[in-house]
Amino acid sequence: MYAVSVSRTFVAQHYLTVPNPGPEGTLHSHQYTVEATFRGPDLDEYGYLVDIDAVIDALEAVVDSLRDRTLNELPALEGRNPSAERLARTVGDRLLERLEPATATELVIRIDEDDIATVNHERPL
Repeated sequence: MYAVSVSRTFVAQHYLTVPNPGPEGTLHSHQYTVEATFRGPDLDEYGYLVDIDAVIDALEAVVDSLRDRTLNELPALEGRNPSAERLARTVGDRLLERLEPATATELVIRIDEDDIATVNHERPL
């Protein structure tokens, strides 16, 4: 199995909408590090699992669309609790809108929130 990862860091804001959210229920910022990992058993004819430059460009575009935003206002999260888990899925969705990784068979999105918590969202491709 091969794996290729690319990561980027950004700051965004949110407020939790769960019952009794405590201080997390008010607008606050987090520094997020998002890592996209493509996995697969085979390489293409050029010896690549994915085009790393294409992954970098796509992830930068996704992160740029999130940077300094209030996550609650994103269409994918609007009206839903903007948890790191939902953010990970949203990043994966947006990344795959920009890429067609022909050889990879899995995508894992890892999000670190302020060096305190880490979540993963995994999906087959």
